[in-house]
Amino acid sequence: MNSEPHERDNLERQRELIQEEEAFRLRQEERRLEAAKRDNTFRWILNTIYFLVGLLEVLLVLRFILRLFGANTENAFAQFIYNLSEPFIAPFSTLFVSPVTGGGANIFDVNVLVAIVVYALLGWLAVWLVQYLRGR
Repeated sequence: MNSEPHERDNLERQRELIQEEEAFRLRQEERRLEAAKRDNTFRWILNTIYFLVGLLEVLLVLRFILRLFGANTENAFAQFIYNLSEPFIAPFSTLFVSPVTGGGANIFDVNVLVAIVVYALLGWLAVWLVQYLRGR
């Protein structure tokens, strides 16, 4: 009869250990899920930065090509590209004098090239900052 209380104590202790182990596993899983959510958020931010900077770079390259080959400024597509890219070029518009050929139609717009480089560097800096914050 003395062994019976001892066995009950052992069974209760085993149940407690099992519950503690399950609670520990549950906390581990919750931490893993939180880390996965955080990683997904950072990945979304990085992908958004890459997408927006890439879109801007393509827009600026199109503007450069249109000006280089003397695209008709009355053309709807050319006007669309020029109008859309104008706010991004404005800070650089008077930085350098661009060489002109073909009677003023063909413009090697150095300012657009500077803007492309600056925006690429700003995008790289933003990605670096997000990765730095992610590491912390």
